[in-house]
Amino acid sequence: MASVSLVKIIEKMKLENLTPEIDVKKIKVTQPDINRPALQMAGYFEHFDSTRLQVIGFVEYTYMEGMTDERKREVYEKLMSYDVPAIIYCREMHPDPIMMEIAVAHNKPILMTKKTTSSFMAEIIRWLNVKLAPCISVHGVLVDVYGEGVLITGESGIGKSEAALELVKRGHRLVTDDVVELRKVSDDTLIGSAPDVTKHLIELRGIGIVDIKALFGASSVKDTQQIDLVIRLEDWDKDKEYDRLGLEDNYTEYLGNKVVCHNIPIRPGRNLAIICESAAVNHRQKKMGYNAAQELYTRVQNSLAKRRGEEDED
Repeated sequence: MASVSLVKIIEKMKLENLTPEIDVKKIKVTQPDINRPALQMAGYFEHFDSTRLQVIGFVEYTYMEGMTDERKREVYEKLMSYDVPAIIYCREMHPDPIMMEIAVAHNKPILMTKKTTSSFMAEIIRWLNVKLAPCISVHGVLVDVYGEGVLITGESGIGKSEAALELVKRGHRLVTDDVVELRKVSDDTLIGSAPDVTKHLIELRGIGIVDIKALFGASSVKDTQQIDLVIRLEDWDKDKEYDRLGLEDNYTEYLGNKVVCHNIPIRPGRNLAIICESAAVNHRQKKMGYNAAQELYTRVQNSLAKRRGEEDED
């Protein structure tokens, strides 16, 4: 099961650790969702998902302030008896002494953020969804072309890296070469990124490893990118029928998500970078409601209808 270290969460969210005596290095978070323990503070622990981070907002805080010391001890003891990864106070609110005492006794870290509850929840859920998303590695190159994430796949040595280098020279941004880590952050969204080892590097046969960021600057690379389009490169087969109109989209599937896919035949003289650019722009046009293939089909139908009308008049 995927997990994120609590240390990374503290660093990323800029949280203050109010219990430095507790070792947080071994604590892992496995759920992207969080829980506001309002019902638990009222004494209802049925269906309590204790594996989530527990976030204390203004409502929970004011309710806790009105509890008697005896009631606090009872509820806090019950809460801390569960396997809670951490309790986070928002708006720079501080826990009362009883909460601190029981948390330390049960080895449960208490953290604090300056952010408002709603903004903190939105930020941490979004970040955890990416970090804990199902992940696979695929062989290919990922480039941001006019804002569209283009995943170029194909047999080894077919020219994926060369196409990516040409796209970078034309002002587009490289995300990763050779290995693409795909994460399913929702039923509609796949995010691609580079492994730390090969980040910003391209392998060109005959030359070796090229550092794209060092050669072309920080504006030529990107850390993550949503996958919008897949271009599959393949050797030209004169006996194979290739799509010449594009009236119907073909799809490929990663982690259960469908992505539009174009099979591009390769032969000497074809400029892969321009083909990738054109595919990205065409895909963007389709998302905006314009389909060139459909436009051609409509023109042909209108022309045939007009011709039939002229024949009927004769």
